[in-house]
Amino acid sequence: MFADELKFPAIDIKGIGSSYAKSLAKAGILTVADIIRYIPRSYENRKDSVPLSSVPNRREVNTVVEVIAHDFVGYGKKKTLKIFVRDATATGVLVCFGRNFLKDKMPVGKRFYLYGHFDFRYGELQSTQFDTEAYSDTPRNFGLILPVYPLSGNLKQNVLRKAVKAVLNTYLPSIDDQLPADLMRKYNFPSRKDAVNAVHFPGSIEEREKALRLLKYEELFFLQLSAVRRAFKYKKEKREVRDIPGGLMEKAVLALPFTLTPDQILVLKEIKNDMESGSPMYRLLQGDVGSGKTLVAFLAALFITEAGGQSAFMAPTELLARQHAENAARLLEPLGVRLAFLSGNIKSKQRGPLLKALEKGEIDLIIGTHALFTSDVAFKKLEFVIVDEQHKFGVLQRISLFNKGEKPDVLLMTATPIPRTITMTIFADLDVSVIKTVPAGRKPVITHLSRMGNEEKVYRAVGNELKKGHQAYFVYPRISSGSTAQESLKDAERMFRYLKNEIFPEYRTALIHSKIPDTEKIEIMDSFSRGEIKILAATSVVEVGVDVRNATCMVIEHAERFGLSALHQLRGRVGRGTEQAYAFLIYSENLSDSGKERLKVMMQYSDGFSISEEDLKIRGPGQLAGTRQSGFLKLNFADIIRDTDILHLARKDALSVLKTDPGFLSADNGVLREVLERCPPFEDDLLSSG
Repeated sequence: MFADELKFPAIDIKGIGSSYAKSLAKAGILTVADIIRYIPRSYENRKDSVPLSSVPNRREVNTVVEVIAHDFVGYGKKKTLKIFVRDATATGVLVCFGRNFLKDKMPVGKRFYLYGHFDFRYGELQSTQFDTEAYSDTPRNFGLILPVYPLSGNLKQNVLRKAVKAVLNTYLPSIDDQLPADLMRKYNFPSRKDAVNAVHFPGSIEEREKALRLLKYEELFFLQLSAVRRAFKYKKEKREVRDIPGGLMEKAVLALPFTLTPDQILVLKEIKNDMESGSPMYRLLQGDVGSGKTLVAFLAALFITEAGGQSAFMAPTELLARQHAENAARLLEPLGVRLAFLSGNIKSKQRGPLLKALEKGEIDLIIGTHALFTSDVAFKKLEFVIVDEQHKFGVLQRISLFNKGEKPDVLLMTATPIPRTITMTIFADLDVSVIKTVPAGRKPVITHLSRMGNEEKVYRAVGNELKKGHQAYFVYPRISSGSTAQESLKDAERMFRYLKNEIFPEYRTALIHSKIPDTEKIEIMDSFSRGEIKILAATSVVEVGVDVRNATCMVIEHAERFGLSALHQLRGRVGRGTEQAYAFLIYSENLSDSGKERLKVMMQYSDGFSISEEDLKIRGPGQLAGTRQSGFLKLNFADIIRDTDILHLARKDALSVLKTDPGFLSADNGVLREVLERCPPFEDDLLSSG
């Protein structure tokens, strides 16, 4: 985007120096290029005349006034100057807090340019925020549209404006166009030099909008170009074409006590087509909670088993991996599929024979945790890798597993639906499958909000469900109270004792959280699954993978402390059978604005795809994608939430450019380099390079 000389330190810019260098650094400004990229948060339109009479229709005034009187209010050190001014339409008052020196600078009878924000106070039109300049034919700071920058430390607007002007005057010639010429013509974009200049000091609002559109498009185009190039690279990888009859999978489907949903059938067709092609599959499978995506993965593994290959299924926790292994055994072992389970808790006596069998090809499908990618795990013919809750694994972990096969098919799964803009940006190099429909017979979970203090009503409602023979979860934001935590915040350990001894003494209650040993957690969940434990007090450790069809109540206390994704995942733990299920979100009185927004969304929507779109608006892309590293999607100009129209254009054009000119990215391109520098390689960038 910028030449190398723009990497010079900002401290060397005239007017900056050491006095402002620390404040600039706090704002992320270290180099000349950072100054150019420091985009104004708003603008002061000192070009178009806005008289005093425009208030109250608008607060912003830009006019020429004459000083008609001075006055003071208050006494002693608190004495404050008031300057009375008038233009051709009305009279106003400038209240000069801390600026009594303006009495001499703005004498009665003199004319001044005036820009300020006015309100009616105490029966007069007043401004405390204003700027003036003596009237002349050649004003310095009027007749212009001036940028207003975000400030930090001791920075001032005039200092930043001077610094930016100095940088642009010196370095603007170093900024060259980097988009293909036909795209510049297609959208009638201004030159990059003009755009950068206009973003800081536009001649008009229209000029600024045109400039900003170029800079937004440019960032998104090169971001998409990078992702699309990876997709092209995947498609170029070749392997032997398979012929998969699919008979084994059909036998498994016929043995199911229910029919697959239309979405499940479609996704299986997509996966089979990928597996039969001459290129490895790289597919992301999104499925809302309870949609049956894990079943699809098991059935897809049968394609590989039938073709003589091996499959590996990696889950983020031992609890979830064991549950998957048990479900897979019930479905697949009657078909002759050889299954195995591997975790870090498998003892060496069992581990040795298991690994030998895996290496000899005597295991068709192995299900496990991160233990699958350790160095002593080897496969004879690994051809299919499934990663459940893919965002919970580190990049190197996934690469280590993929490298154990020779161009294996890859299926990444997530139970957190991803908004389309995120999919187009982060996962643009992957084919995407979606399961939205849920199995027939399931009813939407009825959600209730309850203010803290009204828990008795919730306990009565849960008690009614327990009397019917159903089960309930109670979820809390922390394990224990600790020494510094607020006493008002409930915790799982204390509430477990309260529920067990005071509220539901007649029902068996258990406690589960992350600090409980895995073996104990597994025993507790097995008892809960069998219906022996009726109430489970827990933290969000039960968010993923726990499938108990008889559980009909999910109570989440301090619900405002959970993110939307977590709330939706927790709610999805109930309603997995045919009985009506309920979620009770208990919230504290002191709700933040974002807390209120989350609870409103949970009441308004029941499907994860709508919730994920709202979550994107509230949290932004970094956290939602599960990649919170510094700099994630740190675009300077574009916003993938607000600029979806430009994102769509950029993706379409990136595809077209690479099809017509595959070598386009081989040339050194400053914009691409900068975009990738400021948006650190996404996990799947590293994955593809592995």
